[in-house]
Amino acid sequence: MTAQADLHTLTGAYAVDALEDDERAAFERHLTECPSCAQEVRELTATAGRLALASTMPAPPHLKARVMEEISGVRQERPQSTAAAVPSRARGGPAMRWALAACVAVAAALGGTTLWQHQQAEDARQQAQAARQQADRVSEVLAAPDAEVTSAAVKGGARGSVVVSRDSDKAVFIASGVARPPKGKVYQLWFADGDQMRPAGLMSPDRTSQSVLMAGAVGKASGVGVTLEPDGGSKQPTTQPVALLQLPA
Repeated sequence: MTAQADLHTLTGAYAVDALEDDERAAFERHLTECPSCAQEVRELTATAGRLALASTMPAPPHLKARVMEEISGVRQERPQSTAAAVPSRARGGPAMRWALAACVAVAAALGGTTLWQHQQAEDARQQAQAARQQADRVSEVLAAPDAEVTSAAVKGGARGSVVVSRDSDKAVFIASGVARPPKGKVYQLWFADGDQMRPAGLMSPDRTSQSVLMAGAVGKASGVGVTLEPDGGSKQPTTQPVALLQLPA
């Protein structure tokens, strides 16, 4: 399992084209057999693309209207027939103020655009960082020397697996081919402590295959369950499990 777990850790490096040729070939073969890694690669690649585009985003559509609105509020002086006929004081009067107002309006609008672009880049950067941290935590469990896996069928023909590291006291749930939940519903993970079910996080409703670091410590849990719950999850299961998996002893 160590070799397979090592491949799971290469999603980020593959997304930014940072693998050697032999590593890339091995990882691409792995992608054909691992939907969760394939999904993570798509997400990380999209996020990296957003970061690259953030610095070259076009001005928002309202920029021109805002500049023209600022300009229209300043009275323009009637043009003179020749430059020589314009007194020096007049050259610094209303016409100059009009030009200055236009420059200020453009500067203000462009300043707002720069701030908007910066916020877009910062949001993308934070999303990439969060995705990387999540991937790292998942990889740590998958690559743990004591990692053990158990699998079971999920209703609807899907497949679910749980990888457990008792040393790190963490577990990762890996789903493949799970049907999307109905609108307003979400799949929720649970640790089974005897007859008691303990909330362990939510699965993404937009992904049919995914790897989820389960929330909380494994502790003395003997199993993992998946139920269909209202958006936001529940404190206790409200439906029959769609999957039940026994944790490795």
